[in-house]
Amino acid sequence: MGDGERETWTTDEFGSSHTGAVGVLLADGTVPPPVYFGMSSGGGGRSVSQWEVYDGRTGQAPRAAALRAVCSCGWMGPDQRLDWEQIGDQDLQDGGAGVADACMRDWDEHTAEVDRSAVPLPESFSALLAQMEVEIAMLAKSSPLAAVRAARRLEVLAMQTAYWPAREARKDADPEQAAAALGLNERGARALLARFGRWSPYS
Repeated sequence: MGDGERETWTTDEFGSSHTGAVGVLLADGTVPPPVYFGMSSGGGGRSVSQWEVYDGRTGQAPRAAALRAVCSCGWMGPDQRLDWEQIGDQDLQDGGAGVADACMRDWDEHTAEVDRSAVPLPESFSALLAQMEVEIAMLAKSSPLAAVRAARRLEVLAMQTAYWPAREARKDADPEQAAAALGLNERGARALLARFGRWSPYS
């Protein structure tokens, strides 16, 4: 996804396995390198890949022809063209905001597809989770500490009930299968199973 600083997105469930961002394409279809901004006082500086800097106006960054959603898993969304005639004299941050929003929606659809391709959960269980979310939210209105305790009980329950399933999954599924089923990359799946199964992820 590039080494420069830029805004990224994640979901609570999939975390860093699916880190999304707005990528930049030039007119020739290539991805530009990060733009380096030196410190005015001397040494040091920052490498930036945030889409808004690629306006072609400062001399430091080329002009973006299109934006697209990118994900740390390697997925890339469709090209979303920038209309520079319409952008005119606006800052790219303002003139290209709608295109960047479209990229975020593309990435949202990507994570929804990841969710659909992961091992399915019974509808009854999903309904139970939704009900627990509602109950804790209601409890928080009358007693925030009680809501925290309820969430803590769920946390404890998760660690208790996932111990043996994590160990069985380690034996039965290879890393690629586990990653696909959990909607994570192999590193993320290994870390999750290790946390629940209480072994070192490096073993």
